[in-house]
Amino acid sequence: MAVVVITGGGVVGLSTAMLLARDGHEVTVLERDPNPPPPPLDAWDDWSRRGVTQFRLPHFLLARFHAEMARELPEVVEGLLAAGAFRLNPIEVMPTSASGGWRPGDERFTAVTGRRPLVESVVAGVAEAHPGVTVRRDVAVTGLLTAAPAAPGAPHVVGVTTSGGDRIPADLVVDAMGRRSPSPSLLAPAGGPAPGEEVEEIGFVYYGRHFAGPDGAPPPMIGPPVQECGSVTVLTLPADNGTWSVTVVTSARDPALRTLSDPQRWAAVVGLMPLAAHWLDGTPLDDRVAIMAKLEDRRRRFAPGGVPVVTGLVPVGDAWACTNPSLGRGASIGLVHAVALRDHLRTGDLDDPAGFAARWSALTDEAVGPWYEVSLHIDRHRLAEIHAEIDGAPRPAVDARYEARKQLELAGSQDPDLLRANFDSGLVLRTADDVMAEAGVAARAAELGADWRDQPRLGPTRSELLAAAHG
Repeated sequence: MAVVVITGGGVVGLSTAMLLARDGHEVTVLERDPNPPPPPLDAWDDWSRRGVTQFRLPHFLLARFHAEMARELPEVVEGLLAAGAFRLNPIEVMPTSASGGWRPGDERFTAVTGRRPLVESVVAGVAEAHPGVTVRRDVAVTGLLTAAPAAPGAPHVVGVTTSGGDRIPADLVVDAMGRRSPSPSLLAPAGGPAPGEEVEEIGFVYYGRHFAGPDGAPPPMIGPPVQECGSVTVLTLPADNGTWSVTVVTSARDPALRTLSDPQRWAAVVGLMPLAAHWLDGTPLDDRVAIMAKLEDRRRRFAPGGVPVVTGLVPVGDAWACTNPSLGRGASIGLVHAVALRDHLRTGDLDDPAGFAARWSALTDEAVGPWYEVSLHIDRHRLAEIHAEIDGAPRPAVDARYEARKQLELAGSQDPDLLRANFDSGLVLRTADDVMAEAGVAARAAELGADWRDQPRLGPTRSELLAAAHG
């Protein structure tokens, strides 16, 4: 069994630690934020995580996250439910006329979700009690310990150095430090090249607020959780213990909507959304609008072309690739990636560091690469639509893949089989390519969803939106 150091104590890092410890590995998690997690119900008010930009922004765990956790770490799901997490299966809340009624297999759409502080508190509590896992907080990784190279031109990592001056040896270092991981800057002093990077500015700005209601339940979901309306997208997401969030997503190229940082202007815009306005009927949990911007779609390749730039260190989750948070896929993709790493350690040979690193890169592309690529594809097309609306230009042309996605979304509202196909894709259960390759799906979706461009707008016109944003 291996000695493993995981850098980063978020949900993916801690989940990776528990998965590896269950196989008998000795795992130490190093988290730079100093504050230990308070009890879950106190986490919103009492916990600060300066290393997590979106800690108090809207958060949602998709069905794939629940499926992986229920199979691999069921005590986490039990802890979330005990802490008041929200359980949701969209089939259960839809009219039978739309869903066709409950079917065997529909349980796969179940999600258990909550505000990020509560979720992280629960995961941290389970991890810190887990045999074989040691969590050290207020420990920043400042450098890499190296030994003789195992691959030409690539440093071989055998541990880390910390801000406290510790030298912590390891058979494997796992980078779980998220979208702003400093691992590339740590490789240069170790004598190695930086990993290959594909970077594209996401171009979205997020304006979000959380609310609580008096009856312990979120507002009724009379519309989809993601509502695209011209130059804005509105997210309405249930959370835990009778709380929920509402987010308005705009383009960074839309300075006219920067007034959404003002709670009154933000509420005026949301109030124009007929399927979302009632989500304002609660008590705000914060006085301000939470804002997130300047994010990137980014993928790092630690073994481009099968040639490792480093051995003894592997990335997992957002440290490998990060995408648009409004798609809600990060935790699910990260957990799938963590399970793949656990499986790789069962068969991969750490005594062959170069082979282990190259194979991990290939396995990453197989297990989670398609999810990154489709997320990037969606971002590009959605931004093009937003910018056309801002400029008063015609709707932009789309490629065949995006056309099929939009057709399936509309067709799902008319055909229960296609509804489930759309859920499979959107909830990260099956890739869109796999869904569309199923017999009859693409043809039926094209038939029922052909007029997706002509559907009525879900909210205000651009001029009405600007009027509300500026009072």
